[in-house]
Amino acid sequence: MLLSRPNLAVFLTVVLWLFTLSVIAQQEAQYTQYMYNTISVNPAYAGSRQFITINSLYKAQWISLEGAPRNFTLSVDKPLRKEHLGLGFTILSDQAGPVQNQRLVSDVSYTINGKNDFNLAFGIKIGADMFNIDYTVLNILDPDDDDFVENVDNKLSPVIGTGIYLYKPKWYLGISTPNLLATNFYDDVQVSVAKKRPHFYLIAGYVFDLNDQLKLKPTLLSKYVSGAPVGVDISANVLMDEKITLGISYRLEASVNAMAGFQINRNFFLGYAYDAGVNNLANYNQGSHEFFIRYDLFKDPLKIRSPRFF
Repeated sequence: MLLSRPNLAVFLTVVLWLFTLSVIAQQEAQYTQYMYNTISVNPAYAGSRQFITINSLYKAQWISLEGAPRNFTLSVDKPLRKEHLGLGFTILSDQAGPVQNQRLVSDVSYTINGKNDFNLAFGIKIGADMFNIDYTVLNILDPDDDDFVENVDNKLSPVIGTGIYLYKPKWYLGISTPNLLATNFYDDVQVSVAKKRPHFYLIAGYVFDLNDQLKLKPTLLSKYVSGAPVGVDISANVLMDEKITLGISYRLEASVNAMAGFQINRNFFLGYAYDAGVNNLANYNQGSHEFFIRYDLFKDPLKIRSPRFF
């Protein structure tokens, strides 16, 4: 089949976006405030905060760059103490130009409580991904020639992830993959097949008590996906008087980031992050903005002495 000029432009645009998703490893969203959004990558985190938690995070990447990624996540998790179980539900929505991906998953964790407040949790994530391309975004289709469109299918694929999460009141360490399954897209287009590969995460953090009013928490997030360089995020947050959090982070060869968080009251926490790029792409955008909100619902508020730092 020969492609007309409009369809050739569509084809090249789609290939470009799929190349971006596959090679630059933007298949899974990169959040600067990952330390508050652990459940999105590790199902074993579900229920670990000991009360019902609702998280929502929105990220607008590469402001002023047309078609840049927009990411949104909403999650709810809670413990079931008698059974040592944790339950969670997460909705994720990612868009980059014409490429859209929605994910709906449930998380189940089982925690073994050891001595000296040591906890070891195992988790599984089960759900589905919907991947599609919105051709109206391109505005270059020939309405009389739909040959290329007929060869592109929306894709619904299963999600099965797993994770391990070790934690005490002062530190945590997690290893996980949100989806063990590799998925091929556009199998009918023989000239280009995109594959969504499994991502593997390592997350760790420690809380230092500097004095009665100050706590310091350095954290690490490392991501590996076949065919791309290892991603590394290193951050440090300071919690002041259990109300204000300020921090900085560095994403290897990608950006330098600033973070701020505010404990509005015992239930609400608001967070903001700004990413300033350090690679060549920084010349074509005005950075990235990220907004986070968390609501904690305590069954017995009197038992919660201070806000959790992770």
